[in-house]
Amino acid sequence: MSNASVEKWGVFEAAFNGPSSGNPYLDVAFDAVFSQNSREVRVPGFYDGDGVYRVRFMPDNEGEWSFRTRSTTSELDGKTGSFVATKPSTSNHGPVHVHNKFHFAYADGKPFLSFGTTCYAWTHQPLDMQAQTLETLKTSRFNKIRMGVFPKDYPYNVNEPLYACFEKDADGNEDFDRPNPVLFRHFESQVAALCDLGIEADIIMFHPYDRWGYADMSAEQDFRYVAYLAARLAAYRNVWWALANEYDFLLDTKPLQQWDRYFHILEENDPYGHLKSIHNGEPTMNFDHRKPWVTHTCIQNWDVKRTQEWRDAYGKPVVNDEPEYEGNIIQSWGNLTAEELVHRFWITVTRGGYAGHGETYSHPQDLIWWAKGGELRGEAWKRIGFLRDLLEQDVVNGLEPMASFGEWPWTRVSGAHDGDVSYIYLGEHQPVIWSTGLPKDGTNYDVDVIDTWEMTITPARKVDAPIPHPTRHGAIVRGGKADAAFGVELPGKPYQALRIRKKH
Repeated sequence: MSNASVEKWGVFEAAFNGPSSGNPYLDVAFDAVFSQNSREVRVPGFYDGDGVYRVRFMPDNEGEWSFRTRSTTSELDGKTGSFVATKPSTSNHGPVHVHNKFHFAYADGKPFLSFGTTCYAWTHQPLDMQAQTLETLKTSRFNKIRMGVFPKDYPYNVNEPLYACFEKDADGNEDFDRPNPVLFRHFESQVAALCDLGIEADIIMFHPYDRWGYADMSAEQDFRYVAYLAARLAAYRNVWWALANEYDFLLDTKPLQQWDRYFHILEENDPYGHLKSIHNGEPTMNFDHRKPWVTHTCIQNWDVKRTQEWRDAYGKPVVNDEPEYEGNIIQSWGNLTAEELVHRFWITVTRGGYAGHGETYSHPQDLIWWAKGGELRGEAWKRIGFLRDLLEQDVVNGLEPMASFGEWPWTRVSGAHDGDVSYIYLGEHQPVIWSTGLPKDGTNYDVDVIDTWEMTITPARKVDAPIPHPTRHGAIVRGGKADAAFGVELPGKPYQALRIRKKH
């Protein structure tokens, strides 16, 4: 294997033949140690069926690497090889990690602004629909997708999955001690397809919507499944680990300490330290994201003006992956207008967090994006892409909320800045003139009015700054003077934003 090469942050794989009798998933221990100079990285291997064992490695440094396998099974022990890690291609920025406390960046330093969507069971649909999902994602501007390993049993999503997740026994029942390599090969091929599109795969390990028994496996079976996922998938640079969709609905069979153990198994079996989160069902049931093994705050909550509260509480990036969805189904979380979902995105990002998209429009064949992928039928996704494009022009370190520097008026409207750029989002408010948060030092700034729904950017017309805080009665004085060097005219309708950039 000395002539093999793979780019930095790519996937190197080595395969070996070994025993297929008994249950290799339980009976055979197998890993490899990858070395470069004096550095060693232990990487778990896995059984891929038909007597084949594989080990995958994501090199994070260019140059020559070598490896040696380890196993109590003689056929798999002491195998050696080497390869060269080459310069990464221009679209390969490495895995995403936490950056600047509340934000994310790729391994090469490029900022990652999370604009995700949800397609829980897209990899379990007919193959032509999966191809359609990937085609849709090519042009939709999402850079992260929440997706379950297991299929889902829920209204709008009752079809049988393409493959069983575990092999069948003689009675036709799935054996939770034997992962089905056909399913997992297909799943990882779609993770790789997402990687080619520059999209992070936020992989949901457990969820409560189940008729196959996956939610009721024993703790030992859960632990082996988590380790198996890590061994198969951790070498893909676009992997994020999402331990659960709505973990609190599984607490009757998976108590809190068990969830902590899943995190630790990932720490033990993922040598690259991919992002790790866990998602709540009830708004009052946030996980304790302060725990050191949780990398970022993943939540479900409609009340997006609380974004800074969650930043302050957990001290980590906030990703509100479920601020409710655009659609018209009967469930209240799935019948927002497109305008309202876009509104919640803008509030979230201008309060220093990140939001997730979902689309739940009723369909006669239940072909709903949030459940199965396919086609987008709504309008929010276009405006979310517009927001992403705006921010990626300007934001380097991450947007920090203006509320950190004083309360008024940021409990009502939303504002954030990064270096010499600021965004103020007025949301449901519709003033005809605005000055708060604008510069105090004259004309050295360009100000644009952004219509977040119409997706237009117009240079603002500057006017004399108004006095937003008149002198109050008695001893209470809230200003009595302008709070900026100038004001700007606004169209007097909702969903407007201001972008303020210092001239260079």
